[in-house]
Amino acid sequence: MNIKLHLDEAESAPVVRLAQLLDVTPEDVLYTALNRLMMHARENDIQGEIVQTRLARSNNLPLWADTAGSVHNYEGQDPCEPGKSKYSV
Repeated sequence: MNIKLHLDEAESAPVVRLAQLLDVTPEDVLYTALNRLMMHARENDIQGEIVQTRLARSNNLPLWADTAGSVHNYEGQDPCEPGKSKYSV
């Protein structure tokens, strides 16, 4: 069985940067994340977070995505600034 994960550019770029930093593949990063998740998946709060993340993902990027915490117009810059977020790896 193959499982594919589709990430937006803003989501995949931080994963790639982390993989490069650690000298591993992006697949290694994702498998490690899945491994940690599955070790705690019986906990009710984790199950709830999985459901909430599924619902939120249709409208929002995660906090670790490149556009998370981006500069807003009231701070004098465009909200779609192409630079990576200070919250990203």
